[in-house]
Amino acid sequence: MYAMQYEIDLPTGYDIEHRVATRGHRTDAFPGLGLKAYLVRDNQYAPFYLWTDTAGMSQFLWGGGGFDGIVQDFGRPPVQHWTGASCLPGPARATSPNFATKRVRPLPSSGGIERELAELAQQSQNPAVHTTALAIDPRRWEAVRFTLWTASPDEDTDVRYRVLHISQPNLDQLS
Repeated sequence: MYAMQYEIDLPTGYDIEHRVATRGHRTDAFPGLGLKAYLVRDNQYAPFYLWTDTAGMSQFLWGGGGFDGIVQDFGRPPVQHWTGASCLPGPARATSPNFATKRVRPLPSSGGIERELAELAQQSQNPAVHTTALAIDPRRWEAVRFTLWTASPDEDTDVRYRVLHISQPNLDQLS
């Protein structure tokens, strides 16, 4: 599993909801895509992806599979990416999520991943969780926890988003 996200500061008055409503379906059956959450906050578009393999991610980014529309309309933003450690379903998996959170924490050199995995497993039991995933940035030794929620989360987190659409063609293949 691989996680990926880019952030685009939107021009004033840009209707991102219309863009997602008219284009979001294009990833609903994208090969290699486990999940794409079309996320917004303030005046920023910040979709988050979970890929089952790098072939799908590569096709999307430079193979004419979708990212070319972003580049054409907004320029080429930097793409953050992480190696996946775990992805767990929550009790609300059958319900469309409305919110998402992302938490980034430094990993201590000893026991950090095990602690993060235990916290992820605990969080996956929350009745409002659709999906929660943990990914690692081994360049910075940071853990990124991404969670989709059906109700407004009350957890302490770094970033909160609103979900406009979710594509999940291979969600069950994420681990």
